[in-house]
Amino acid sequence: MSVSPVVKLSELALSMQNRGSRYAVELAPIAAPLGAERLGARLCVLPAGKSAFPFHCHHANDELFVILDGAGTLRFGDQTHPVAAGEVVVCPAGGAETAHQLTASADGPMRYLAISTMNEPDAMEYPDSGKVTVFAGAAPGGDKAARRLALTVRAADAVDYWEGEATD
Repeated sequence: MSVSPVVKLSELALSMQNRGSRYAVELAPIAAPLGAERLGARLCVLPAGKSAFPFHCHHANDELFVILDGAGTLRFGDQTHPVAAGEVVVCPAGGAETAHQLTASADGPMRYLAISTMNEPDAMEYPDSGKVTVFAGAAPGGDKAARRLALTVRAADAVDYWEGEATD
């Protein structure tokens, strides 16, 4: 018997991911379990006042967020925008000018769909902390076991291309 391509959001099993007092999100994959390889989608539920991930941008992947319930704030580049149920947020690939972060309002949770391309390799920047992350083998949000490279470094620690190479 084949698996239905129809997903009921109310039947998805959410798993909690949190870090410290600022980051918490319940996540449920949607696209990958049904065989999608180039399109990522998951249901996200942010508790009141929380963000899922640090402020970041992708150099190879576009992201789109469909706000289903609740309200919050989108930090995008050097601006902030209120967001609420029924709105769609588009975050194209780019540099710090497209860096983004969703935060639920203090009044209650925010529920949304996170949809993205699944291009790899991808490089991500974190403007607040000066970090860079590179994934190869599986895109961000993809199968971690399939990654051949997953590296996070501080951009300030970058070395010259030829450093450490025998040039004589």
